[in-house]
Amino acid sequence: MTPAVPSPPAPMDTPLTRLAGCRYPVVQTGMGWVAGPGLVAAVAEAGGLGILASATMSLEETAAAIRSVRRRTDAPFGVNLRSDAADARERAELLVSEGVRVASFALAPRRDLIALLKEGGVAVVPTVGAPRHAEKVAAWGADAVMVQGAEGGGHTGSVATTVLLPRVLDAVDIPVVAAGGFRDGRGLAAALAFGASGIGMGTRFLLTSDSSVPEAVKRAYLESDETVVTRAVDGIPHRVLRTPAIDALERAGTARRLILALRNARAFRAEAGTGWGAMLREGWSMRRSQGSGIAQTMSAANTPMMLRAAMVEGRTDAGVMSAGQTVAAITDLPSCRELIHRTVEEARRAVAGLSRTCAEPPDTAASGP
Repeated sequence: MTPAVPSPPAPMDTPLTRLAGCRYPVVQTGMGWVAGPGLVAAVAEAGGLGILASATMSLEETAAAIRSVRRRTDAPFGVNLRSDAADARERAELLVSEGVRVASFALAPRRDLIALLKEGGVAVVPTVGAPRHAEKVAAWGADAVMVQGAEGGGHTGSVATTVLLPRVLDAVDIPVVAAGGFRDGRGLAAALAFGASGIGMGTRFLLTSDSSVPEAVKRAYLESDETVVTRAVDGIPHRVLRTPAIDALERAGTARRLILALRNARAFRAEAGTGWGAMLREGWSMRRSQGSGIAQTMSAANTPMMLRAAMVEGRTDAGVMSAGQTVAAITDLPSCRELIHRTVEEARRAVAGLSRTCAEPPDTAASGP
């Protein structure tokens, strides 16, 4: 006899859940090569907000992926876009035409993109790494922001979430989602106590049974307890698992890195349908904004292609494996449903415990002898 599926927890009402239409304030972040239709739909069905990663997809592949999510669930979901993509406007128009609920951005979207999306009924949620970034996109009309602290995987800053989050909360009056270092209900309760409207998790959702990441890669994550921040991949600080590929990159000279960059740029151009002109413009923009050298600028394609080697091909020896520091505390591969529901239940227990701890003591003086 098939065991009964436990009933889902009652919904949690926060500004994020009202904005995104999800039951719980738990966001699965848009991880390249990881956040595909299957994972996004599983998160949405479980009551969270799944974000489809489209930066490694062509426009046509993005449209197909959105429709694939729709065939699997009626629940709302989001799509992550690159604001500096050559076809960013066309992608924004696609989200509007497909009725996608949320557009997320790793880089601040242009003012005109925010206006286009909002006019089309799509909520705009950029990821920020500093209070001034949050203030800028809020002034341009962003509906919410996600704040990622240094604990998070992938491209990251140097300020811890516990320091960065309250500063952003003080700087803007739109909903703020906390990311970087979250994996369970205690983290959700802490974020809500800070004043955030929810949490974003990447590594934790990568390590679920619904994730399409090869099992050998998942095992490598579960067996690891160390992350490092390196600039060797593309010149920008990137938190990853230490692997032979990362060690080799850090030992390599400029010429070797340039050869790898050219090879990966060619592969990425073919994979994502990005023209050479667009890639050069993107690289030049990165050089101006990040102060990167020529070799680092040309290495921008290293990240997506080396992530692909691990996350799609299962090459733990040759790929980049982005990971948040919380990976050291993750020991299992639950389904998205199990993960989200237990996160919500743990958060409620944590909040209830705080309520008891912080309750005012009884007025013993008034009770008399």
